[in-house]
Amino acid sequence: MALQLLATVGDLEALGMTVGSEETAVAERYLAVASAAVRDAAGAPISMTTSTVTVEGEADQRLRLPGPPVTDVTTVLLDGVAVTDWRLRSDRLWRFGGWTASDGPSEVTVTYTHGLPTVPLDIVDLVCRMVAAALVAYRADDGGEGLAAGNVTSERLGDWAVTYGSDGLITEMELPAYLHERLSARFGGGASLLRSR
Repeated sequence: MALQLLATVGDLEALGMTVGSEETAVAERYLAVASAAVRDAAGAPISMTTSTVTVEGEADQRLRLPGPPVTDVTTVLLDGVAVTDWRLRSDRLWRFGGWTASDGPSEVTVTYTHGLPTVPLDIVDLVCRMVAAALVAYRADDGGEGLAAGNVTSERLGDWAVTYGSDGLITEMELPAYLHERLSARFGGGASLLRSR
């Protein structure tokens, strides 16, 4: 199952961006790319979804599940065998006997529902701002040149010259390092473990 977009064309328009009917498909594509970029930086789906993850079991009684908050757990397999002697506590699975086999680390596969029922407004705003910047670049030139990377930092008219700055970002869909860190800290990281279904 594909995750819902973190923002919609309606959200763009509510923030003052005009999206013509001929641009709706492009805007929706940008919304999908921006949503994926923000989720990648957060290391979590942010919006509510059902996922199946496989994590390494540890000797600890608590097993952290990625992409909090966790609202429901439907199945837990310990090395391929269903177990039911666990409890969900604070986005972690608690089990008296821990999560390892007698011969070492185990593999724990969990199917669960997690994420937020409503996307926070600051995340909607971030996605919309990324898309607005991409739409401005898209509209800049008919031939698509506006999509090319290039951040003009200075211009001169006599013997015309231009200087392009490099902040390390190629497109409007890339997030700077500080936003990666902030989103990862806020949403708990762990994107490499997630497989939504």
